[in-house]
Amino acid sequence: MMLAYMDRAASAAEPEDAGEPVVAEDVAGCAAARDFGGLVSVRPAAVVRPASADDVANAIRAAALTAHLTVAARGNGHSVAGQAMAEGGLVLDMRALAVPRRMQLVRPPGGGGAAFADVPGGALWEEVLHWGVKNHGLAPASWTDYLRLTVGGTLSNGGVSGQSFRYGPQVSNVAELEVITGDGECRVCSPSSQSDLFFAVLGGLGQFGVITRARIPLHQAPQTVKWRRVVYASFADYTADAEWLVTRTPDAAFDYLEGFAFVNSDDPVNGWPSVPIPGGARFDPSLLPAGAGPVLYCLEVALYQYPHQHRPDDEDKGMMETLKYVRGLEFAADIGYVEFLSRVNRAEEEARRNGSWAAPHPWLNLFVSARDIADFDRAVLKGMLADGIDGPMLVYPMLKSKWDPKTSVALPEGEIFYLVALLRFCRPYPGGGPAVDDLVAQNNAILDACGSNGYDFKAYFPHYRAESDWARHFGAAKWKLFADRKARYDPLAILAPGQKIFPRALSVAAPVIV
Repeated sequence: MMLAYMDRAASAAEPEDAGEPVVAEDVAGCAAARDFGGLVSVRPAAVVRPASADDVANAIRAAALTAHLTVAARGNGHSVAGQAMAEGGLVLDMRALAVPRRMQLVRPPGGGGAAFADVPGGALWEEVLHWGVKNHGLAPASWTDYLRLTVGGTLSNGGVSGQSFRYGPQVSNVAELEVITGDGECRVCSPSSQSDLFFAVLGGLGQFGVITRARIPLHQAPQTVKWRRVVYASFADYTADAEWLVTRTPDAAFDYLEGFAFVNSDDPVNGWPSVPIPGGARFDPSLLPAGAGPVLYCLEVALYQYPHQHRPDDEDKGMMETLKYVRGLEFAADIGYVEFLSRVNRAEEEARRNGSWAAPHPWLNLFVSARDIADFDRAVLKGMLADGIDGPMLVYPMLKSKWDPKTSVALPEGEIFYLVALLRFCRPYPGGGPAVDDLVAQNNAILDACGSNGYDFKAYFPHYRAESDWARHFGAAKWKLFADRKARYDPLAILAPGQKIFPRALSVAAPVIV
């Protein structure tokens, strides 16, 4: 049955021409055999380019009839440990669904003027941004730093950025999903309809269904952004100020807050030059206090300006005057909203020019409780990573109350926790930097240190292989719910095999009658 499906699809026209799925059977060297992480490479049996949700459903149904065959949804290929791969299985190229005409503005009757965007699961957030702002003057409230990720991909993990403390992560900013579950059924779910599936899929690591459409709330798009960076020599002052800012009332809060650690040196990648905005501004190290340590910290905030809104020009300065940053090490830029959200594109362009974009990216992302973040700083940032990582070391707080506990995302205890994102951009080995195996080993040592020190933490984009590790990651109650949902929505464990959570089943276990 599967071979018959593949033969029919292989002779079809491109999706844009005839609305038919295309299956590429020659997968030698195909993009679906690798990802941005560059650490794993496995070849699928075929790549399916679906033109519709029905094509996704047909592929999953066909896989169910072929022993051992699995299905993975691949967005823009930015997983870092093979999570979107399917060794010997089918990879769904979800970008094939993301043609512009499939984005629609929705204003539900009786919705009080509320606006939503219906977007394909394979659309990039960058595409959503430009479509919404250009055509309607509207935009989602919550973003990721890098916008060339797919909607379905980030909703399957969490979706965080500097807006998360105020507006919540992306999984808290979705009203409805169209999902193809592991039994090949197309289901529309929301907080009020098939809610168990809705919350299972959000942060569900692709285990329960493939997101083919999402309904995203829209709001008036800001016009410009007041973007500010300030420097700290003391981690205690940095965290105290950051936590104070994220817990302020909305009328007295910034719209965006992030931060990062950097090396106290003139290293062009890891040190002082990574801080100033706009380009050309200078970091003056003579302003640092005597005795400043090997690692410094940059707090980054932004305040949105809306059309026809009259806000004091120095409003942001009033919000920062009580902060304990190093005076004189302040950097500011006023830029357009779309330009601000697209700021990482410049880093991508430079990385493509110098070759580091194509190099391996052994990234490590953690959520660390505020209770343990000072110890983490001493043991990891100032200890193991005091020389930098040849990429950003993000460290900034979020609020647990902005996350719906019904989703599948695992979070630390306590209201305030920190995203720690170690985003390595490897330089060529041996001349430029350490071997990638050494960097992976260092990541594992960091995880071991978190465990042995008793930190309250969770991996973001987790990648474990043993069931005991997954159970520990989710906690006993949430792991049981996760496993129960898997049996309910993907009983053959066809979906997302690259996550290495559940092995493919040969058949659905018959119920035990007593």
